[in-house]
Amino acid sequence: MKKTTILLAFVITASFFTACKDGGNATSKINKANLEKAETRDLEIKKGTALITLDKKVYDFGTVNEGDIVETSFKVTNSGKTDLVITNAQASCGCTVPVWPKAPIKPGDSGEVKVKFNTTGKPNRQQKSITLTTNTESGREILTLKGSVTPKAKK
Repeated sequence: MKKTTILLAFVITASFFTACKDGGNATSKINKANLEKAETRDLEIKKGTALITLDKKVYDFGTVNEGDIVETSFKVTNSGKTDLVITNAQASCGCTVPVWPKAPIKPGDSGEVKVKFNTTGKPNRQQKSITLTTNTESGREILTLKGSVTPKAKK
């Protein structure tokens, strides 16, 4: 039993020495371009995420007649330290069409998300949402349109 233990210890020790034989040459395997990209990325990350500030999250359009087109805009301000990017604006209904800034919004600058809501075929109480996909910490912001649509008189 004692010989087996000594033999096992010898095999484990020998495997450590052979596994680490080529370890001194690891720095020559580093790709310099990847290292530079990583340093640039780390500097951007240290700035923090973009922060979005909205002049309003909800727009109440009150009471309108069926067939009217309701239009509004939401002012978006980048209150963070890195560029704010809105990659998508998705409405909850095809009757609501958002238009958002495609270019990055610099820190301290503002942009507009314009929204049109077609009330045709949408009588009574309405509430529509627009989801902004962003590079903020939460990754999304939700804007809301709400109000009442007076139905057309039936003929």
